[in-house]
Amino acid sequence: MPRIHGCDVYRVAMPRGRRPESVLVRLAGGDAVGWGEMAVPGGSGDPGRGWADIEERMAPAVVGLEWDRPEDVSAAADFGAPEAAAAIDTACWDLWCRTRGLPLAHALGGTRTSIVTGSRISPEPALDTVAARVNRAVGAGHTRVTLDIRPGWDIEPVRTIRQAYPALALVADAGHAYTESPEHMAVLEGLDAYGLAAIERPFPAGDLAAHARLQLRVGTAVAPAVGDLETLDAALTLEAGRALHLRLDRLGGLTAARSAHDLAYAAGWDVWCSGCGAFGIGQAAAVALAALPGCTLPSDVTDPAGGPVFVTPPVRSSGGVVGVPLTQPGLGHEVDEERIERLATRRLRLSA
Repeated sequence: MPRIHGCDVYRVAMPRGRRPESVLVRLAGGDAVGWGEMAVPGGSGDPGRGWADIEERMAPAVVGLEWDRPEDVSAAADFGAPEAAAAIDTACWDLWCRTRGLPLAHALGGTRTSIVTGSRISPEPALDTVAARVNRAVGAGHTRVTLDIRPGWDIEPVRTIRQAYPALALVADAGHAYTESPEHMAVLEGLDAYGLAAIERPFPAGDLAAHARLQLRVGTAVAPAVGDLETLDAALTLEAGRALHLRLDRLGGLTAARSAHDLAYAAGWDVWCSGCGAFGIGQAAAVALAALPGCTLPSDVTDPAGGPVFVTPPVRSSGGVVGVPLTQPGLGHEVDEERIERLATRRLRLSA
């Protein structure tokens, strides 16, 4: 493999101050380039630690590096914030695959030719609003919906959706908001009656023992938050769940996410994926990851509508299905570098 001889970093945002924002990473080696994306957390407008980690640690570590495989870069670079590491790691995989003429999905071990898609529904003050949003998601072809729940807003919206869509794969994401109090446990056990695909993140992230106790009391798969392979290994040992949400930004990139998939798949857990960012590059990487054989649940891999997309063709679903690009190398999409340069609000360039 040629050395990585350049790293360009761009901060991009929706026009006229709209959210979301992302940081895009471009790595150049030989005659090829690779791309990665980091979402600016929470639409805060401040890339914060992620940008600083790329500028001060990650980019200097990878520029000029001799490498044979993307895993070599992950091992050599002093990675910091996981979302920043994910952007660098994805760009390495894209560059490596483009240099070798390999589709990213195949390089990761993917076996699927298409991905079934899901969608996420945020908390709403009115049940009819929730029902309308779920109806739009189902009408668009999505076969899994994740509903954000919270104490006091849980059983009733889940019941409403389940009555309207008995066969819909439904995930309740609790956002770490529950405890093992009798009141909260009664709610979490009550959700078991609605045939959920998973109860995601019911308790604080580090409390795997609480997740394990809940899993013993419910038939629904529990999906603890997993931010590294050590946490996943501990969750598997404690039997603290039976489902895994693979997030590139949470795990630090494709290298770690593929390893997490392999561990969960071997343990018989259900898996689904989501992308990071809103400009196409993070979604394209998630499509390749979701092509792995253990990704049994519909994944969140499509671009949010309404803003600029920097990849061609866009990552769009047709009837709830996204094709896996298998005829083009790397991410399988052309990246509009000219448009990125034009819309970037902040730039960084390092070269060997």
